[in-house]
Amino acid sequence: MNTVIGAVLAAGLLLTAPVNAQTPPASPKPTTAAATPAAPAVPAPSAAAAPVVNLDDAYRKEFAFLEAQKRELQARLAEVKSRLQSDRVRLEGEVAALEGRALSMQSEAESATAAVQRADQLALANADNSDLLGATFEQARSTLESFGDKSAASDEFAALEDAAKVQTLFSSAVEVLARFATVQRDAGSFFLADGTEVTGTVIRFGNIAAFGVSPGGSGALAPVGGGAFRLWSVPSEDSAQALDTGKTPAVLKAFVFENPNLAIAEPVPKTVWAEVQKGGTIGYITLLLGAFAMVLVVLRWIFLQRAGASIKQILDAVGPAMQANRIDDAIAAAKRFKGSAARVVTSALRAIQQALGDNQLDRSEREHLEDIVSESILHESTHLSRFGSVIIMIAAVAPLLGLLGTVTGMIQTFDVITEFGTSDPKLLSGGIAVALVTTEIGLIVAIPCLLFGNLLNGWAESIKDDMEKAALRAINLYTGNVAPRAAI
Repeated sequence: MNTVIGAVLAAGLLLTAPVNAQTPPASPKPTTAAATPAAPAVPAPSAAAAPVVNLDDAYRKEFAFLEAQKRELQARLAEVKSRLQSDRVRLEGEVAALEGRALSMQSEAESATAAVQRADQLALANADNSDLLGATFEQARSTLESFGDKSAASDEFAALEDAAKVQTLFSSAVEVLARFATVQRDAGSFFLADGTEVTGTVIRFGNIAAFGVSPGGSGALAPVGGGAFRLWSVPSEDSAQALDTGKTPAVLKAFVFENPNLAIAEPVPKTVWAEVQKGGTIGYITLLLGAFAMVLVVLRWIFLQRAGASIKQILDAVGPAMQANRIDDAIAAAKRFKGSAARVVTSALRAIQQALGDNQLDRSEREHLEDIVSESILHESTHLSRFGSVIIMIAAVAPLLGLLGTVTGMIQTFDVITEFGTSDPKLLSGGIAVALVTTEIGLIVAIPCLLFGNLLNGWAESIKDDMEKAALRAINLYTGNVAPRAAI
């Protein structure tokens, strides 16, 4: 509306512009410096009369024109709005229809995905069942063949359906069980204890025990692999002979086995050396250290025995001479003995002899004698403590070697498990034997070494105390004899 009013005002201004311009301004007359003679007056021509414009009519016409344009524009605007509204309704309907289709297609896609997942699961289950049936058929075939039934290995069996295969295998298993439920006597061959193969009668108790009777030897049979048998080491000829004649023995000495196709080895008698061999290199090293420690224990025991046995004899030999104040005789008596105790007592007697020569008897002199005795004992401690630290060291190292063997054996066991799995326990026994035997050997070496080492150390300390007592006894005898003379 403001636009229309602005247009009307602009038109009015345009119409009023000529009216204001009817009387142009008079141009000024030119002036001259000098007076000029006046020209004769010429009358000016009269201007044409200006047309008369009615502003009200112009405003009305313009307003009517603008009103017509406004109505036309409003009609066109209403038409456009109506068309847009119809298009909007139509498009909203199409969008709603597309959304419905999208939801429907999404639901169909989810249903199809679920169906595909169920199909995949069913396929996996069928594949697992097929593999399980195949493994079952193969195991049944192998088992029946070990019992002499080869029906599952024929081409006719392979062409059957799975249900028919199961029925056939079940029937064959029932027949095998019925056959093994009785005692069978057949002609056959087996091996004697020395490996000689002989021919005779093989009596089988189902699939768990067998006896062989032949001129070369009779008794219970043990499997050696591949369906072959040999005589068991335990004597059982009376049981085999009784069964061969159709009699029932009072005591049936049978070797019961699980599978006749698996070889069973004779039990190896256990010996100390066989157990040591299981420990390997570490076990040998530990035993050598133990033997070396025992040699040191014996040598140290000999040293201590010699050192401790002569103390009482030395005192008995030196005492009378000291009481009689015969230091030279006491020294000579002490020299007749050998060992640490004799050397300590001799050192004490020499110190007493020197003090007697100086004719001194005071507190400082006695302390000097005791220092000499202590020095002699310290000097002899090296001989008394000989091999003690080595024995204790071996006692500490032996368990560590056993632990090292344990770790080595476990590493071997895990290497075997990594390469072959855990199906055969015999493959794992080697590493486990090393792990256990080395620990056992280490403890066997460490315990006596620690025990004997501490006992010998205690014995050595006791001998040191006895040597000190013997030396002090000699000093006391000396001081007891000199004191009265000093008083006189």
